[in-house]
Amino acid sequence: MNKKSILIALSMLIASTLKAKAQYSEQDSSKWFVGSTLMLLGNFIPNDPNPPGFIQINVGYRFTPQDAGFIELKTSKFNWPLGMPWKEIVDKDRAQHNFPGYVRQYVLGLAYNRYWYKGLFSGIHAMNAFQTYKNEDRSKINRGYTLFMTYRIGYHFKMFNQKVFIEPSIGLTHWPIKTNTPMSFKEKENQWPNYFGWEPGLHFGFNL
Repeated sequence: MNKKSILIALSMLIASTLKAKAQYSEQDSSKWFVGSTLMLLGNFIPNDPNPPGFIQINVGYRFTPQDAGFIELKTSKFNWPLGMPWKEIVDKDRAQHNFPGYVRQYVLGLAYNRYWYKGLFSGIHAMNAFQTYKNEDRSKINRGYTLFMTYRIGYHFKMFNQKVFIEPSIGLTHWPIKTNTPMSFKEKENQWPNYFGWEPGLHFGFNL
């Protein structure tokens, strides 16, 4: 996700949390919830040369007031090595590190959040990414698979009679399993580590 989309999402987050309720209520009877992420706003950046084509849907269940599990369904498109640090991602000369094409991925993820004190939580996400590598002319090169593991810490805010929530967070993602990467893409990836730190999370949802 590029810098502009993150700034837009952060602005929306700040505006929406000014009157948010911070404490996680143990009397809340809502068990099921659905949601997504404010990173969807990255799809609406005008004249973006690399639109992410990003979609995400979360469906979850609260087993106890402190424990929640959910499924993540998402798809996105990217054209740079995911291990690049922030300063390289936002660099105006980043194009020299881009792939000779792009990756379209469809992700099925399983996640667990543990709420420790009021809204403070930690989470772990295991995301199975089924990837298609394409040339710049959009012709398919190969199909691959990557297992992404993400570890997060954040805060859960509720509002509107606890019907709506947002969860700003920060995370670390690494990919211990990666298969069938085309050599032309691998040459770019090998310049960077197989992890990405300080990854913002801006999830929101609705308690059913």
